[in-house]
Parts: sequence; C-alpha cells; structure tokens
Amino acid sequence: MSLARTRSCPRCSPSFSRKWRPVWKMWALRAPPFVFSRGPRWAWCWARGTASAGPSRGAKASPDSPYRETVILPRSDFPVQLPGRLQPETELEIQQKCGFSELYSWQRQRKTKKEFCLHDGPPYANGDPHVGHALNKILKDITNRFHMMRDYVVHYVPGWDCHGLPIELKALSECEEDDLSPMEIRQKAKEFAEKVIEKQKSAFIRWGIMADWDNCYHTFDKKYEAKQLHIFHQMFDKGYVYQDYKPVFWSPSTNTALAEAELEYNQQHVSRSVYIKFPLSKPPPKLSSVIDGLPAVNLIIWTTQAWTIPSNQAVCYMPNSEYSIVKCSDTEEHFIIASDRVQSTAALLDTQFDVISTFKGTDFENGMCSHPTIPGKQSPLLPANHVTMSKGTGLVHTAPAHGMEDFGVASHHQLPMDCLVDEKGRFTEAAGSELQKKAVLEEGNEAVIQMLQGAKNLLKEEKCVHSYPYDWRTKKPVIIRASKQWFINTANLKSAAQEALKKVKCVPASAMNRMLEMLDRRTYWCISRQRRWGVPIPVFCHKTTGNPLINKKSIENVIKVVEQHGSDAWWTLPIEQLLSSDALAKADSHDINDYIQGQDVLDIWFDSGTSWAHVLEDAGITADLYLEGKDQLGGWFQSSLLTSVAVRKKAPYKALVVHGFTLGEKGEKMSKSIGNVVDPDVVINGGNDHSTDPPYGADILRWWVAESNIYTEVLIGPAVLNSARDDINKLRNTLRFLLGNLASFSPEADSIPTSDMYLIDQYILHLLHGYATKVTQAYKEYDYGKVIRLLEAFHTRELSSFYFSIVKDRLYCEEEKDPKRRSCQTALAAVLDTMVRSFAPILPHLAEEVFQYLPYRKESDSVFRSGWMNTSPVWKKPGLEEAVEGACAMRDAFLGSIAGKNALEYQVVLVIEPGLLFELMEVLQHEECSSTSQLNEIMMASQTTLLAEVPREMATDDMIQGTFLINLEGGDIREESTYKVIVLPAAKLKCLRCRRYTADSTETPCARCREVLNGK
Repeated sequence: MSLARTRSCPRCSPSFSRKWRPVWKMWALRAPPFVFSRGPRWAWCWARGTASAGPSRGAKASPDSPYRETVILPRSDFPVQLPGRLQPETELEIQQKCGFSELYSWQRQRKTKKEFCLHDGPPYANGDPHVGHALNKILKDITNRFHMMRDYVVHYVPGWDCHGLPIELKALSECEEDDLSPMEIRQKAKEFAEKVIEKQKSAFIRWGIMADWDNCYHTFDKKYEAKQLHIFHQMFDKGYVYQDYKPVFWSPSTNTALAEAELEYNQQHVSRSVYIKFPLSKPPPKLSSVIDGLPAVNLIIWTTQAWTIPSNQAVCYMPNSEYSIVKCSDTEEHFIIASDRVQSTAALLDTQFDVISTFKGTDFENGMCSHPTIPGKQSPLLPANHVTMSKGTGLVHTAPAHGMEDFGVASHHQLPMDCLVDEKGRFTEAAGSELQKKAVLEEGNEAVIQMLQGAKNLLKEEKCVHSYPYDWRTKKPVIIRASKQWFINTANLKSAAQEALKKVKCVPASAMNRMLEMLDRRTYWCISRQRRWGVPIPVFCHKTTGNPLINKKSIENVIKVVEQHGSDAWWTLPIEQLLSSDALAKADSHDINDYIQGQDVLDIWFDSGTSWAHVLEDAGITADLYLEGKDQLGGWFQSSLLTSVAVRKKAPYKALVVHGFTLGEKGEKMSKSIGNVVDPDVVINGGNDHSTDPPYGADILRWWVAESNIYTEVLIGPAVLNSARDDINKLRNTLRFLLGNLASFSPEADSIPTSDMYLIDQYILHLLHGYATKVTQAYKEYDYGKVIRLLEAFHTRELSSFYFSIVKDRLYCEEEKDPKRRSCQTALAAVLDTMVRSFAPILPHLAEEVFQYLPYRKESDSVFRSGWMNTSPVWKKPGLEEAVEGACAMRDAFLGSIAGKNALEYQVVLVIEPGLLFELMEVLQHEECSSTSQLNEIMMASQTTLLAEVPREMATDDMIQGTFLINLEGGDIREESTYKVIVLPAAKLKCLRCRRYTADSTETPCARCREVLNGK
C-alpha cells in the first residue's frame, strides 16, 4: 500500500481555531519561545530509557563493509577505565601537570571583590589520617573549589590542634623513662605532633585538597599561643574567668579535670548498686508523735556509687512528695521511703512492706540520721528539687564533693565539701586507714561495701547496667571530684551566645536546636588541666597560702614573653622574667620569691576555640563557614562561639555545616579486631594484595564523600567503594563518547548559532541549562549528594539513553563538516564543558584529565583556572519541551510496541488531529514522508510519515492511540491532542553504510549516503 497521498492541511481545516494561527507564525519564525508546562516527565523518560536497549540501533557499517572507512566513528585516546595502578598514577601526573600545588596561591592573586572564607577546624595531631579526616577535608575542598570556580577568592588556612593529653600520652608511650621533667615531656610531645602533622598533611595533599599549605597554623606556634593568651586576658578583664572549688569531671586514668566535650558515654557500663540504711537518729519534730512509739527507724537510700558514702554530708528529700513509714513483714524493721517507691522497693528487696503512716516531705524538716559507716557522724535531712521518683527510693544520699546538685545543696546549707579522693582517683588519708590509697572505682568501692556490710547497714547489692561517662581519650570511666580549677562563667555568656547563634545558618537546621540546648545546660566551662603539654594559665601561686596572683600587668608580661620565646618559657625562664615588678606591686606584694608559676595548662578546647583570633581576626575576616562533624556541636563550634561572643559580641562564623561520623558499610563501628577499618591510603594506592584491596585512587574517595548522606552516619567499605568505581567508569564512558565525537571540531570556527541548530540539539542545551541551574543551587546548599544524583541522571538518562542514541546516525554518517553534524557537535561541546565543570569540585583529577584530551585544547586550558559553568540564557527555551517531548511521547509508543527489536527495520505513521501538536510536529518534519527529517531522527525509525487523518485503505487493527496535553501561557491556553501511531515494516532495503532501511538496492547505499559519498 502506498502512503504517498495528499494529506489534509490542518491549518485549512474548520477545526483549526483562529486562536492558533498567531502561535504557529511565532513558532515558525523562531520568535521567543512559548512557555509550555506539562505533567511529570518520569513516565516518558522511563519509556525512552527502555528504547536504548533495542539491538542493532547504533550499529553502523560492519568491519567487512566497503564503506567502513567512510563512517566517522568516535576517535579519542581518553581511557574508559584506569585499571590497577593506572588510576593513582594518573592522578599524580595530573596533580603535577595541572599545578594543583600552585592553585591556591594563583586564585588568591586574582583581582575580585568576592571572597569566601572557610575556617579549618584543626584536626588533632595524634594519629594517622583516617576516613573521618577524608570525609571532613574532602567536603571542605568541594566547597572551596566550587566557590573558587564561581570567581570567589577563597581563604582556607589548614591547621592542627597540637597540645593536650592524647598527644602527651602517645609521646610518653614511645619512651621508656618514667620520671621526665616538664620540658622533657613537652619536647617529646612536640616532636610527636610534628611527625603526625607531616604525615596528615601529605595525605591531605594527595587527596587533592586545595589549601594554603605554606602557611598552616599550629596551636603550638608562639604567635598562636600569644594570641590565645590575649583572648584569655580579655575574658579575664571582663570577669568571665575565675577560680573556684567545685565538683568537675575527673579522669583518674589521666589525672586531670575534663570538660563535658571530652566525655563519651558507655551505655553498657556496669556499676555495683547498693540499698543502704541510714538510721534515723533525731526524728523530725513533725513526725515525733508517729515515730516515738516505734523501734529504730531507718531511711533507705540507693546509689550506684558506693565509694561516695564516706563523703556523705546529708540525705535529701523532695518537699512536695509523699513519704511513708513502712514495716518489713520479714524483719519487722521500720523504714522510710517515698510512697511512690514502696511497692517497687519491697519487690526488689524480696519482701513486703506494710504502710504505717504517710506524710509530706516538708515534715522531714530538722531531722537527722546517722552516717552508715562513720560512727558518731550525723547527716541532716534537707529539701532538694533534684530528687526524683523515677528510680531509687525518693531519698538521695548527698556527697557535695562528688555531685553537681549535691554541691549546690551543700553551698546553700553551708555543709562541709571536703574531697576524700586524690587526683589519681584514690582515697586520701582523711578517708581513714581502711580506705587510704585504695582506688575508688576498684578496691576502694569494695572496701566501702564491706564497711556497710560490717555496720549492718547494707540491705542489698546488685549489678546495674547504665550509661556512664568515660574519658574519650583513655576509654576509662571518670568520676566527679571537687577541686580548685579555673572556669569560664558561661552562665553569664550563654544568653548572648544563643542570640548570636540564632543569626547563623545551620545545615542541617536541626543542629541549631541541639547546640542551643547544649548551651542552655552549660553553666560553667572548666578550662584548667593538670598536665604539661599545653599553654600555661598565666597565674602565679603564693608558696605559703596558695593564693593566686593574676592581674592585667602579670598577663600582659607573660604574653610578651610567649610572643618572643613560646610557652616553653613558662618552664625554662626564671620567675623574675615572667612576673614583672609592676604586676607584683599591683598585687600589694613585694617579694617575688614568695611566688611560683602555676602548673595548670589551658583546656585544648580553649586552644582551638580561639583559632578565629589568630587565623581570621588578623586578616580582618569573618568566616563564611565552619564545617565539622556533629561532635563539634559541643566542642569546637561551641568553644569558638563562646570565646568570640565574650570578646567581640558576635559569632565567628556565618554558617555551620555539620556532618555525621564514618561507619563500616553495615553500619557498625570500625575496629581492628573486626577487620573493617578503612585506611584512605589503602583505598587510594591499594593494599598488599590488590585482589582484595585494589587501588581506587583519590577521586573514588571523593565520589564516596559527595554521594553520601553526610547528615547521618556515613558508611564505607568494599561494596561502597566498588559501587563508586562503577559509577565513575560509567561517567568516563559518557565522557569518552563526547570527546570521541568532537575530533576535528573547533568551537571557535565550527560552532553553529543556536537558532540554526537542530531542535533536538537545542533541546539538549535547554536541558543542560536546567541541569546547570539545579547543580549550582545544590552546591550552594552544600547538598553534594544531590549534585551526584543530578549528574548521574543527566549523563545516563538524558545523554546516553536518549540523546546519544538519537544523534549517532547524524554524527557517524553525515559529511564531516555538514551543518547538521556541526549542530550536534556544537551541542556536544557545550555538554562536555558544562558537565565537566559541574563535577570538577568533586572529581578534580578526572576533570583536569578530560581537559587534557580535548581535541581543541589550548596549552593553558585548566578547568579550575577558567571558571564555572557558562550556560547561555538563549538555551532556555521551554517551548522546545512540547515539540520534542510530544514527539518522544509518540516515539515511546512506537518503541514500546516493538520491544527488543531493531527500530530501523520499521517505518512509522503518525496521525495527529489538527491542532497545536500537529503544528509542532510540522516544524520537525516539513514534508509528509521523510527518512532524514528531525522528526524521523527522534523516532529512530527508517521513515516517518506525518498525517492529519488515517488513510481509508490503511488497516487500523494494531494502531496505538494516545493523547498529549499542551499548556500555554501558564494554563490560559490548554489543548489535549489525540494521536495515533501505526507501525509498519520498512518498505525499502538495508543501506550497507548507515544500516537504515532506506536503500533502493542491496548493492548501493541510500540516497543520503550517496550524497555524502559524492561530496567526499
């Protein structure tokens, strides 16, 4: 049957409304495009994705074809994969060839008014680089490279936290001597830190981190230490710094006070909890009428820290709660406990209680009880609001030296607060001979329990599994111990700090609430540590009284000394050079020999928390961003905020980005015993056995960082890394196609104006514009996972599965310089340039590698020295979507009907009712039947026929019907057009050159190919 018949003209049809004619004229003249909108793209995208699976569609001249040499196949040396050592070796070559080490200084010299400052939270200089470092540093580098490419001058000075106990302990573990002087300890600690810094620095550079590596900051640098003491001085002058005796977290394993941020909680800690009798020695007056006729009455208390009983000074009750006097059915003893705890306590003691009387907590007033282990000692009954009824007995043993709330009660009632535990966590002589020198968490605890047993005041002992604070460095339990320390009064600071924080952008937003809550709970910050490796607190102590000497003059003099000699001077110089006569006179003292240097050093959170003063303030910069792990909400983020608000009344940062921790790929913590520790060096260079630990290179590590949901825990392991490698290899395949088809193309000489390009080429530029806009926004929002998702969707779906499959024939079979082919190459060049720039911050090595293979590359070409994606607003043509996607809707119906078959073996007839959809298809195909039209290229058939009605003689049994909705002018004009797709076997023979069924003979090529060959 012949399809060569006159089709009815829809523009002449009565059904073609007058309102469509202006639209048609505008479109035909390629005036500014109409704004079309439509429903979700996912349905037709899926269908067109499946189309690419059909066999033979991209097949061209076979190897034995006489026309093989006339087909323009892609030509590029760019490798699809870099197996084995090739990946890391190529990256090293790229770093050297493309000037990675000079990039930071180059961009700092640019003349631009825009500046972006990311202040580096200093990693701790106490161990090898690990994947946690990689996560953090790579996130920062992606951020910096994005801003640099966007024409910002980036300020990023890397630093290291060099003082503190972990470094001191590591350094001491490497030497055999035990009795080292302070300066010997400091020297060994500094040497250890310096070695670690060099190792970490080398790793960071290998990962491709762009930074000011020649001017890093270290907290042990004398200029840094002097600036830190200057901040201390300002806070002291403003009354924020003070010395006091109060309970603090204390680490017996390291003999020093700890801040809250230096703790971690063991949820499976096991304590020996005890139920203890406190004999009532003096009944409260309001209860005397009830108690006078009874035998001995005991209060029952419960504690998980039996070792604190010798320090007991009171028993506290809740004033508004109800209490009961009960009789034990087994022993007939009488006890007092909270009414709400009668049944649970009786069950726990495996007995029954009979309630004799009940009363309000206020009736305890003026009562006294006997100490359970110290004969003759009395403990008063005192009201307290910290008593709870959720567990225990409603009566709380109170040891002021070992509890924050206990200390508050003692302060209010002027009770003794003596501490019976020394800095090593052992009982002192004041605790008595039975306990002296016994560790409170070990044999000392056992001794107290035995004393309770001997005094017949122990009712029950049992194991209690609960959350308990540990020293995050030694992983050993801590205690609360009263001692004289230096503090920052955060109670007076936190209101201003919270207001400053509310002006900061937090990503994720939930981090803001968490940090505000932490600040709200923080009443003071203990900043003194009883170690040697750190910056000394500039205080002098009177040899006889122990009273501190610290004033404006004394601090200023110490700062001058430290600026010149560093903090070692505190231990090496005589006191005459440290304590000035002016400072001595100001303290109304005259004999310098009455004083010695204090032995406490500053908390390392104060060290790092003043980094803004050294790195930013001197440069006159406020940080645009701090980016660290979630543990810094209570650490560096907070210490930096508090010190800055105290001194400058503002936050040191404009935005915070908070990421999670790294875990094994099954969500488990990394452990050498489990064997799931991931070493970044092994990831990049491979392990001893490349079959189990292959070399992936740094870009695989960077891809893993970018694609992860960094706001939760970030998983890594072999499966994750293999998946990342596969994803990058797919991307490399797309890049190779782009490079290969740009051979012999020069954008400057061969580009086609956008208005003259094929509509499908204009359409891919339209999609490219949208892609670039979304990617840029994702980078701005620090959503690098979204960047990866957009990239993968664009290169796999829009390019490989859709656009490439459509344009291969035009690229391979048209004459090399034909405008139709140049149109496609113009689009491919724009796609390649935009796509490479879009992933360059994430994959800098791959981006620069691609530029090395550009056919039109200039010697000076570099991704990072030539700016961000440069898409043209001319590309944004929403009207293109309706034309191309209308055709795609019909193409998908066609391809879906021949699933698994070669589309070139068919011709397709499109029957569209008169209306706008028909008009749009006529733009793509002017003649009724064509094998070379833009519409046929999209349909991917050997021939396409466009009709307004079905020919009478045509069979319609297998006809596919559908509709396509067009919205114009924001919905003011809507038209839903119906269409029919008729699929027929190709009427002609297979062309030996282009493989389409468009030839009249098996011996000669088709008309199009003959024209190309004649031109050659």
